[in-house]
Formats: sequence, C-alpha cells, structure tokens
Amino acid sequence: MNPYKIYIIEDDPWYGEVLEYHLALNPDYAIVRYSTAKECLANLYKQPDLITMDFSLPDMTGDKLYGKIREHDSTVPIIAISAQEDVAIAVGLLKMGVTDYLVKDENTKDVLWNSIIKIRETQHLRQQVTQLREELGQKYDFEKSVKGKSPALKKIFHLMEKASKTTINVSINGETGTGKEVVAKAIHYNSDRRKMPFVAVNMAAIPRELIESELFGYEKGAFTGAIGRKTGKFEDAIGGTIFLDEIAELDMGLQSKLLRVLQEREVTRVGGNEKIRLDVRLIVATHKSLAQEVKQGRFREDLFYRIMGLPIELPPLRERDNDILILAKHFAEDFARENKIRSISIAQDAREKLMQYNYPGNVRELKAMIELAVVMSDGKEIKADDISFPTTRNDEIYTAVEKPLRDYTRDIIRFYLKKYDNDVLHVAEKLDIGKSTIYKMLQTKEINL
Repeated sequence: MNPYKIYIIEDDPWYGEVLEYHLALNPDYAIVRYSTAKECLANLYKQPDLITMDFSLPDMTGDKLYGKIREHDSTVPIIAISAQEDVAIAVGLLKMGVTDYLVKDENTKDVLWNSIIKIRETQHLRQQVTQLREELGQKYDFEKSVKGKSPALKKIFHLMEKASKTTINVSINGETGTGKEVVAKAIHYNSDRRKMPFVAVNMAAIPRELIESELFGYEKGAFTGAIGRKTGKFEDAIGGTIFLDEIAELDMGLQSKLLRVLQEREVTRVGGNEKIRLDVRLIVATHKSLAQEVKQGRFREDLFYRIMGLPIELPPLRERDNDILILAKHFAEDFARENKIRSISIAQDAREKLMQYNYPGNVRELKAMIELAVVMSDGKEIKADDISFPTTRNDEIYTAVEKPLRDYTRDIIRFYLKKYDNDVLHVAEKLDIGKSTIYKMLQTKEINL
C-alpha cells in the first residue's frame, strides 16, 4: 500500500517538529512539513491525503489558505490548528468546511493522532461505498440486469441507453412484476451519477399521513413523536437518483407539494424554514396509465407533464417470446448457485410447458415458479411435472390483468398455436373461428410463429 501522505503547515519550527515526530511513529504515514502557506500550495500537485494547517501563518490568513487549497482539491481533509480557544473561530472554520478544529495545547498531538484515525476510517468507508457502487454498476449492465433478447426488449435497451446519457426524468410503465425497479437501477448505475445514492421509495407502501415527512424530512418537534431531525428521501438522494415507484398512488394534496419541489428544485423539511437545494435525478414508475389517471381527475396534469420525461413501456413477459426460457435458465442457475446445488438444466417438456403459460405475475412469478421447480426436481433436470402453475379461480383468470378483449383473443390464439405446432387450420377448428382471423393477426405481427 502507498503511504498515507500528510502535509503539516506550521511556522513554529519546534511545534512543527513535535507534530511531525509524533505522527511519524506510525510507519504508514509519510509526513511532509512546510513553514509557509506558499510552500504548501506549490506542492499540492503531489496530492496529499490530509493537511494540517496552523490558522495563524505569517504569509497568509487561514481562511485564504483554506480557499486556495479547496480550489485545487475539493475533497482532501483539512485539520485547522489554532492557538486561540475561541468558539466563534471554531464555528466559523467548521462552517467553512474544515474537517476538524484543534486548539494548541499539551494534548494537541494526541488529539491530532485520534482525529487522523477517524478521518482515515471515514475515507476507507467512502472508498468501500464507491467500490460497491462501481460493482453495482457492473451488475446493472443493461444486458446483465434485464435478461432477454426479444425485439421488444432490445427497444427497451435502446431507451435505457438514451436515458443513462442525460439527466432527463424517466417514467416507467408496466404491469406488476415486469422489472420496473431493475430498469431504474440499471439507468442510474450506467449514468454519471453511479457513484451517488440510488434511493427507492414505494409510494403505495407508505401510509398516507407519513408520505410527506418520509419524502421531505422533518425538524425536531414538527409533530408528536418527532424527537429529532430526520432527512427525507429527496435529501438522501442528493447528487444521485430518487425512484418513486407506484407514483399514481400519491394523493392530490401531496401531488401539488411534489410538483413545487420539482419546479423549485428545493425542499423544506416539515416544521422547518430552511430551503435545501436539490440536485436529484427523478425516475418514476407505475402499473397504471398516468394519462388515463389524468383524464379521470386522479392525477394532476401539470405534474404528469413534469415527471413524464422519457417514457419507457415495459412489455409483459407473455409478449417476450423466448425470453421466458432465457429467464428460466438464468433463475435456475442463480438459485442452484446460491444453494450450492449442481448446475441444473430444463428438459424439453418443461420448456414447452413454460411457453404455454400466460404469466399474469410476469418475471417475478416466473422466478418464484422456477425456484420451486429446482427444489422439486431430481437435482439434474427440471421436468414438466416439477413446474406448478398457480391455481386460480375462474373469475380471476380475466381480472388478474386488465386488458382489451382483443388482447385476450390474441393470447388464446397464441397459446393454441404453440400447443398444436402452429397448425393454423387445426387451431381455427378448435377455437371455432375463421382461419382468416388468425392469418390477419399473423400478417399484422400481432402474433409471431
């Protein structure tokens, strides 16, 4: 490992030597001492890991030196050391941004030692967070996070790539279980904000009376039980992305407050007056049609246009053809690996059975189904008998997913075509419909053989 480089700026030779000697007892530290501010500034290009500076230097005031260091490096920790035990000076320095403030006395060298240890621990944690976020970025590579090769999915990849290159708002629409949050994370971790927070909020999961304080935070005493300050999700996401899932569930009163936050790009905690500036990328998702919600008067039109940005419509699993088998193989391999089971394959009869189901629960349902099938299998191969489709009451078959009659007709025809090896005449006879109906759907690409 490279030594931890510390600059000491101290015009008192004796005191500077004391600090240098004491810190040099740690073999991991490389200490460089300067007696003037100008000497330090001339050597900032060597990139120190930490700087301690006397606040009363002969050639430059402490605040001016601090500003010049920050112009060169906005992140290096700076510890200010002053002979004056003045609370106003300490508060001013800390507000200015110094990492720590120490008063010169007989204990300074020990306090400095402990301060540097804490700063290094914080830096190490930040490096770990950065590394984890970079790993997440690799995990959320578009084609690694969203499995499939269908034409419908390739269109989604194209839109995700467009979204990741800008800070435009993104609105994701799709049935439950289609992977809206996975897409949102992939966009974030492939954008310039990948090293900053991704904060997900499920609007449908938070009680109505708590949503405002959850999103915007609150001050101590704002309401009964507010025993301290709490930052909101928007503050937590500063510099990164906030993902508001099930945005259509937000009531009209909070919709207007959210609109103001987005317009002003600032938030005020509940019970407070301070305005906090926001630099946050917004991604929203819903399984409902927001345009229809606007028509029905349940969603504000001005908020709709504010959040719409780049719309991404996720296709249901039943419209993704062979992606079903690609996903099934992926889920089987993942589950086997996590449970230390040998690699398992999917038999032909199981593959055919998987392709015949409608998947009202989409990718989430397929994942649960495959994991159960792995458990029920002989450990070598998933067979058709290992796959169990959820039992559903007759009246729920058509209400699990609300859609037009023509879509149900298309799904039924597709099911029978797969079942009877794309024999159009036989399917027309079985369903008691004209073969021209099927041929027309094939010609318009509503159904693909």
